[in-house]
Amino acid sequence: MNAETPSAADPGQPTAPSGEPQGGVSRRAVIGWAGAGVALGAAAAGSVAAATLRDGDSAPGAAPSVDIPFYSDHQSGIATPVQDRLHFAAFDVTTGNRDALVKMLKDWTKAAAVMTGGREVGSGATGLAEAPPDDTGEALGLPSSRLTLTVGFGPTLFEKDGVDRFGLRAKRPEALIDLPKFPHDNLDPARSGGDICVQACADDPQVAVHAIRNLARIGMGVVNVRWSQLGFGKTSSTTPEAQTPRNLMGFKDGTHNISGTDADALGKHVWVAPGEGPEWMTGGSYLVSRRIRMHIETWDRTSLKEQEDVFGRTKREGAPYTKQQERDAPDLGAMPEGSHVRLAHPDSNDGLMILRRGFSFTDGTDGLGRLEAGLFFLAYQRDTRKAFVPLQQRLAASDRLNEYIQHVGSAHFACPPGIRKPGEWWGQALFG
Repeated sequence: MNAETPSAADPGQPTAPSGEPQGGVSRRAVIGWAGAGVALGAAAAGSVAAATLRDGDSAPGAAPSVDIPFYSDHQSGIATPVQDRLHFAAFDVTTGNRDALVKMLKDWTKAAAVMTGGREVGSGATGLAEAPPDDTGEALGLPSSRLTLTVGFGPTLFEKDGVDRFGLRAKRPEALIDLPKFPHDNLDPARSGGDICVQACADDPQVAVHAIRNLARIGMGVVNVRWSQLGFGKTSSTTPEAQTPRNLMGFKDGTHNISGTDADALGKHVWVAPGEGPEWMTGGSYLVSRRIRMHIETWDRTSLKEQEDVFGRTKREGAPYTKQQERDAPDLGAMPEGSHVRLAHPDSNDGLMILRRGFSFTDGTDGLGRLEAGLFFLAYQRDTRKAFVPLQQRLAASDRLNEYIQHVGSAHFACPPGIRKPGEWWGQALFG
């Protein structure tokens, strides 16, 4: 994003001469020291250049493991180039103490700043033998892997069961609606909702899991994990020059996604503009998460023609019907009635667009010998009422894909703007 600036040292911590926070050793520097045997000062100064990918992650075309700036006008992890792995967690606030919640959000922000910079939380994974370490340690020796952490606030943070626990009811944005029930939904309450969400994306699953684990540890006594989802194999891209990934059905979907470098499109469809709701959301975005179960076994026994008719594009190339290349402009009228591309394309929806950041998932079996697998769908938009809701209503009513999928989890969050400088914290304008 154009507004991003290089991350500074951990806010609130003194800085050592090497440029690393005292007590927060860089994982990237550790790799540099081990691999090259260089002096401490030189390793710290060149830690980004010394970072390497883990074994197996160095395939041709793989993204370099560089830090994505934490400080920005907008939260990273939205328009940022999509990483390959996800750990998404929704939390319930278990305390009624506003001060305790504010302190946790401040501590979370400090931890997020150091983890996205490839460093250890607090005094690190080692310290006093008589006390638990500040960092759980499973990411020691690993680079940042382009880790991003994105936070959002759910409707129940503002009011839950009619109770305004933290004095926030009047600050709830009108756009942060309780999502309507769509046809064919079979939502599991245990996999839906949440007071606060954190989206951790990285190119290494261990780095993403480490981030959520440490935030959960910091929040103990204030929040509990309500549900979480691991994701692999991004199914959409914010970099249009790259090839669109495939979902578990073997198809490319979301080719016409918003580019992370298209400032005009982001301003029109993703970022909340001044005057649109409360000031604390200006520059933020609204996130809808949907856990979509795929009926893999049924799909795998379906003819190729039926599969292509369902999506409205060819399986091998991903080209729209009657076209040759994936990014050829589709002839929507030439597509089968009810095909997914025909219904979801902006030209069929008065130009509305959402920014997609989906991931595949597999979670064992459903107990009946079938794969528990599908798409963990993440959509960012300027106003959910004008984007995801009308689009999903159209898809739920007549999408031929509905025969092979079912929405089983759902949540909605207001994601505030980015942290612009050290000392600021997630939710500062909301709680101020």
